[in-house]
Amino acid sequence: LHEYDRLFLYLNCPGLEATNWRGEQAIRPAVVARKVWGGNRTENGAHGQEVLTSVLRTSRQRAADPLPSLAALLRSPKSYVLDFGSHYPARC
Repeated sequence: LHEYDRLFLYLNCPGLEATNWRGEQAIRPAVVARKVWGGNRTENGAHGQEVLTSVLRTSRQRAADPLPSLAALLRSPKSYVLDFGSHYPARC
């Protein structure tokens, strides 16, 4: 594990949650939409929905405009990871 030292960080950080409940709730609207629309027809469609949902939700949580990130992804000749900054809390 690359992040082993952070695995139990929640034990020493007041306010840091030990579960991924917020993450699960964040993707809930996308899951509901997928079920209402009858699922994804192709693997590419499923991957596209994953990427869009991730970028839009992350931007929303950070109160950022998602358009620059989406434009960068669309203009990129190859896949890459968007840098949304560190998502880990400072050490307690």
